[in-house]
Amino acid sequence: MAGSSPKRTRSERVAALELPPGQWDRIWASLRRREVIEWLGLAAAAAVVIGVITQAWNPPFGYRTGYKPDRDIVARVDFERPDPIGTALNRQRAREQARRVYVRDPQPLVELRTRLHRQVSDLAAAETLAELGKGVWKDFQPPPGKDDPPLSQQQQEEQFGQFRDEFTPEGKLDEFELALIAVFKPFEENGVLVELPETHGRGNREDILVHLVGEPDPRDVVRVDEVVIGDGDGEALRKALAGQFPSPGVAERLFAWLWPKLQTTSTLSLDREATAQEQKLAVGAVNEKLAEYKKGQALVEIDETQDADRTLSEVDINLLRCEYEAGIQQRGGLYGLAGVRRATAVIGTIFVLFVLCGVYMRRRRSGPLTNLRRLCTLLVLAVGTVATCHWASAEPWRAEIIPLMLFGMTMAIVYGQHLALLSCGVLALIVVSAVGHGMDQFLLLLAATTAANLNVGSIRSRSKLIYVGLLAGGIAALVTLSLGMIDDQPLGTLVFEAARIGGWAIAAGFLMTGLLPFVERVSGVLTDLSLLELGDVAHPLLQELVRRAPSTYNHSVTVGSISEAAAESIGARGLLCRVGAYFHDIGKMLKPGYFVENQAPGVNRHETLVPTMSSLVIVAHIKDGADLARQHHLPQPIIDLIEQHHGTTRVGFFYERAAEQQKANPEAAKVDESTFRYPGPMPQTKEAAVLMLADNVESASRTLVDPTPARIESLIGEIAERRLHGGQFDESGLTLRELRTIEKAMVMSLISIYHGRIKYPDQRTA
Repeated sequence: MAGSSPKRTRSERVAALELPPGQWDRIWASLRRREVIEWLGLAAAAAVVIGVITQAWNPPFGYRTGYKPDRDIVARVDFERPDPIGTALNRQRAREQARRVYVRDPQPLVELRTRLHRQVSDLAAAETLAELGKGVWKDFQPPPGKDDPPLSQQQQEEQFGQFRDEFTPEGKLDEFELALIAVFKPFEENGVLVELPETHGRGNREDILVHLVGEPDPRDVVRVDEVVIGDGDGEALRKALAGQFPSPGVAERLFAWLWPKLQTTSTLSLDREATAQEQKLAVGAVNEKLAEYKKGQALVEIDETQDADRTLSEVDINLLRCEYEAGIQQRGGLYGLAGVRRATAVIGTIFVLFVLCGVYMRRRRSGPLTNLRRLCTLLVLAVGTVATCHWASAEPWRAEIIPLMLFGMTMAIVYGQHLALLSCGVLALIVVSAVGHGMDQFLLLLAATTAANLNVGSIRSRSKLIYVGLLAGGIAALVTLSLGMIDDQPLGTLVFEAARIGGWAIAAGFLMTGLLPFVERVSGVLTDLSLLELGDVAHPLLQELVRRAPSTYNHSVTVGSISEAAAESIGARGLLCRVGAYFHDIGKMLKPGYFVENQAPGVNRHETLVPTMSSLVIVAHIKDGADLARQHHLPQPIIDLIEQHHGTTRVGFFYERAAEQQKANPEAAKVDESTFRYPGPMPQTKEAAVLMLADNVESASRTLVDPTPARIESLIGEIAERRLHGGQFDESGLTLRELRTIEKAMVMSLISIYHGRIKYPDQRTA
């Protein structure tokens, strides 16, 4: 037949058969979606940032003070470390061996030389010994030997004459003066000390530095034995005199006069300031002493027989850190092959953990995956938590539990307990791996955060989070004690550690109490505590609603009571429904007279309006209410309830009137149903669906002439069926079972509102 398709063979029919895509095809198709690529890119970026913050290319330093190792800790590499004790000893030795600085004042020697010259001049001028006086000549007498007989007067006269004759020739005294200058020159240049002063200390006793008084530079190096003459025999002076006075007996007599007086003369004094500078320079020149350790050498030895509770001290930690840093240096850091390999493995593991969390959130259709901004916020919060934990885990604080608990409680408040438990477990694993702690620390962090997350729940008081912190602190302390006993740690250390961990957990509860308003503002989540504050009748919007539209306010209060009970019956947030109901009709206050509950008997402003205009006025209260809410900074969940409590339902009364008018006038334009529908969106949450149903039920129940339980139940069932078949609950997540539970709760609420009353005899019908 013309136009018919040719008959296909069996092979062609088999080849044309298309089967549904397999699992790998579905995965590949999902990975090619733009939003999935964005999620994976953000997860990879967060993993890289965490790797950089925690320096994933380096293995962590896992030792901490107070920990009892179960075996000796040996060096894994050869290394050197500063030896502070040896360095201090070397510097002290350098300080002591530094040359002392002395100020030289040659004036005492000049005076002594002048005095000797004058004495010799007097001696040369005397004719006889008697004229000179025995006292003067006595100073020139060498000390007699032990067995020498005393000299007679004649012998003394002869010796005096011989000595005097050496200086009586003309010019001899001038030659004598020049000779004395030559003898005194080395003493004047180097200085003279009777003995080293006590201020010299135990320092260098071989050399000193000497400078002229008033001239700090230059400084001459002088041997101590050349200037200290107190305990000497004066051999240098004797040789100097003998070289200048070759005549026999003259040098000896001059030595006899000069040496005793020189032994009581000092021309050097210690310069304390210059000496301190020399000591400082000497100390600065000492290099730091290094202690060498070989690979395999025991760094921390555990001897159970001597000290059963041997724990790591601060000295041990410093030594182990030196060994750790030497090992890191040998690995080459980020640019070494080992560092690149480790960084890749760590970042890859973190990325996989983040992807698994994303798969979990996608499967449960919960969490921040529905919004890119929320996902970015969550990843930034996770990265910040890991960074803060890494910083807070250092000695002596070891407070990584605080940021992790804050993260967990924030997640429980914003996204619920399931996602909070999963994300805290992942972050705890990352933190423990980054700081080098073991499985016991992971269990501790997991137990504390789990206890906090499971008890956050409904926050209706300011003290709730403090009690959560107290409970988590108690559990953390118990877990610390239990794990420490299993690991055979000292009891004293365990008690201190448990108190510290418990204290940090309690501190986290106090911090979360202060951070709660900021968490709510950033995340757009409302806690029950904020809802209680928001539902205060003193709120300016509610007060204005009472003043402008009191009947609408009474309607809102009744809707709040009905919706709260209905929401709680299915486990939804009843308080959110009640507070949302208070504000759901605030848009009516701008034109209250156009709404039936606010109209006086016999007055209806819609009688002068066409149905289309009336519908626009009625529908406008949604937009007006949302605008008022934003102007007064109401939270987004309340604004969502205002916008969704009518969904996309039709303003039935005015639509039917318009339809009747169109039937009466066939030439009129066809009625556009979209003009008579609310803008929506449809309820996106169970709370919004409950509020929609409660709003309709409360309004419709006022039309009942005799509100018996049967009529109330029939009315609620009819309204619920109409909204259900109209598709208004399709996006709310409400199930049929929950809808039936809501209907029963609303029936009970309306029965309690319209319950019968006893009519007393003195009461008359109004």
